[in-house]
Amino acid sequence: MTPTITAFERSPDGGKGLARDMRVRWALEEVGQPYDVRLVSFAEMKEPAHRALQPFGQIPTYEEGDLVLFESGAIVFHIAERHAGLLPDDANARARAITWVFAALNTIEPPIVDRSMARLVEGDKTWFEQRLPDLEDRIRDRLGELAAHLGDADWLDGEFSAGDLMMVSVLLRLGGSGMLDEYPNLSAYVARGEARPAYKRAFAAQLAVFTGKSPTG
Repeated sequence: MTPTITAFERSPDGGKGLARDMRVRWALEEVGQPYDVRLVSFAEMKEPAHRALQPFGQIPTYEEGDLVLFESGAIVFHIAERHAGLLPDDANARARAITWVFAALNTIEPPIVDRSMARLVEGDKTWFEQRLPDLEDRIRDRLGELAAHLGDADWLDGEFSAGDLMMVSVLLRLGGSGMLDEYPNLSAYVARGEARPAYKRAFAAQLAVFTGKSPTG
């Protein structure tokens, strides 16, 4: 059965691949699972029909037969469990890959989102410039720890996994900040993720929504 995901009808990221449906698209592309996309407007996201799928009125959602999921991490985890390619066969390596999914969402992403939201909501306030260094120091603390773990390895724990997919997706939110440039191994790590054919297909599909052009031109 072909799953259906939801995505922004008009993504606020301007086609940069930062909307959270991108993570789900990437996972589906990695495992070779075709999927359909239903685009929703900001108004539709808050209506009862969509809230029945996503109680908080957000995207993405995932529908497959009688199964309905929300939250990008939960959806990617489900895809990884159902299909080969995103979780190792070895039980211990599999558990570690799942741990990195949680680390990306619970440890690395929160300070990055805090900075983004502060810029969006408080950027015109007099205190913002004073607050910004503290927000960025929190991010640097985490990036330094992550960079130390990664070292000169290609991926977080052996082969590419759902943990890497989620971590790269989170780190991409720092694009344009210059912060990743301070950690060359993390910059190279993100570039490896972006170079994966599955990522490129997912990015093209999401960009096509913004531009109104098909992924193949």
